[in-house]
Amino acid sequence: MPSKIRLYFSKELKANLLSNLSNEQSHYIKNVMRLKPGDKISLFNSMNGEWSAKIVNHNKENTEFKVEKLIENKKLENDLWLAFSPIKKNYLDMMIQKTTELGIQKFIPILSERTIVKEINTERLKKIIIEASEQSNRISVPEIKNLEPLKDFLNKFPNNGSLIFCDINCEKSDLTNILSKKKKGPVCVLIGPEGDFSERERQLIIERKEIFSLSLANNLLRAETAAIAAVTIVNYHLNFN
Repeated sequence: MPSKIRLYFSKELKANLLSNLSNEQSHYIKNVMRLKPGDKISLFNSMNGEWSAKIVNHNKENTEFKVEKLIENKKLENDLWLAFSPIKKNYLDMMIQKTTELGIQKFIPILSERTIVKEINTERLKKIIIEASEQSNRISVPEIKNLEPLKDFLNKFPNNGSLIFCDINCEKSDLTNILSKKKKGPVCVLIGPEGDFSERERQLIIERKEIFSLSLANNLLRAETAAIAAVTIVNYHLNFN
């Protein structure tokens, strides 16, 4: 049975590997969870899956461990992306955390004409992504890209992908029908800024061949609510239809 304590380990995992946790992880294991040599933890990453490991020793700065056996291979997951315009810190943190739990594989922050927050702390968001992956029993850890203009994002989007544009102005959508037509590439949910996309940007988006427009609700949703709702709906249709 895997340990209840799961930690992301970015380097290669294999049987009998002897290595050290990061300083931050070591502090958590030693001083917060009070684990002792001989206690078990689980380590995981997208390349090697999830492994059982035993604590060997607590050094002054870090904790030494030894990998024992494979618990679970890496999983085949939906290649689901989220393209979003940055919002205020607390709301952004919640959106990143919850959509990581829901299975997003890649985050793409985009700049639009009405984007209010024009800078994000990518390193801080990476920590939130890792913590959410640890807590939600994921093996893969999503990546987050650098901030880029909407036009650049659209131009670089894969030809074999499907872009789900959350558009309050579109008519009621049949998502089952939309996703039945999807190609083999990634499915990306596109969420606008707090003031929505400008009409010029909206036309730029809906003119693309790989675009499918999706109406989430009759009400106007906050950006973080729209992201969580859209990812939940799309993920459900990808997994159960």
